[in-house]
Amino acid sequence: MPDKAVPRALAPRAAKRHGVTRWLTGRDKTVVALFLGVPAVLVAVIIWGAAIAAIILSFASWDGIGGLRNIRWIGLRNYATIFTNYPPFWPALEHNLIWMLVFSLIAAPAGLLFAVLIDRGLKGSRVYETALFLPVMLSTALIGIIWQLIYSPDQGLINGLLGTAGQATAVDWLGNPKINLWAVLVAACWRQIGYIMILYLAGLKGVDHTVREAAQLDGCNEWQVFRYATFPALAPINIVVLIVTIIEALRSFDLVYVINGGTNGLELISALVTTTTMGEASRVGFGSALGTVLLVLSLAPIVAFLIHSFRQETKR
Repeated sequence: MPDKAVPRALAPRAAKRHGVTRWLTGRDKTVVALFLGVPAVLVAVIIWGAAIAAIILSFASWDGIGGLRNIRWIGLRNYATIFTNYPPFWPALEHNLIWMLVFSLIAAPAGLLFAVLIDRGLKGSRVYETALFLPVMLSTALIGIIWQLIYSPDQGLINGLLGTAGQATAVDWLGNPKINLWAVLVAACWRQIGYIMILYLAGLKGVDHTVREAAQLDGCNEWQVFRYATFPALAPINIVVLIVTIIEALRSFDLVYVINGGTNGLELISALVTTTTMGEASRVGFGSALGTVLLVLSLAPIVAFLIHSFRQETKR
């Protein structure tokens, strides 16, 4: 029997079956352009546009009132003030660096450990995975409120376990500037560990099991299999974890701002940006300079590490 005409609705499928390349129609190109163009424009305007505007305003003095005509260009004076005559900056920078070290040396290894244990299929691993990932689903501000209740001197869980709740001997975990940074870092790691765990779990699912089996056949123990076979295969995920760790450590804001506005021992650069650009004594130019410094601090180690990694790949 002669072949029947292919209906128009089935033409793309028939073309694919017969090895015929179907070119995009004008309507298809419009749809693709909208799906790609609209998010690209939004990202360019909202994120990169705001970043470029902040960099430009960092060279100006402006209180944010009266429109752009009140902008007064002052060159590098804002940056000179930050590094020479702005006392809160250096404690904030120190706290951000401590935040980064704690995330790198505690949260990231702990997330990797939990990911490896769960990937091995322990009994009840789904329950552990859900419990560890639950804090990631909560907003950072809500986590701050939860840990305020845990650390409360009057009715807090920790002081209750110590038997000092409501007494004069109760530890003021969040009010004492000598210990409140470390107390807040516990709350921050509570969320960060689950985030890192999920990243490494995704990476472990892509590791070739034959590599592990070959290492075991060669007589390697569990630690040697992980060190020489599994961990090297996680190199792409390690780069992602490094970038996420740096960004999360430097952009931390909600947690300290909910607790005490980023003051009294909890100074962070991100909190300084907010306090200087908002309120009665608004200094948009100075706050933009602080934001630019934070942007440089975020990008510098990431760019340096990526350049080093790319050079190592090209040598291979």
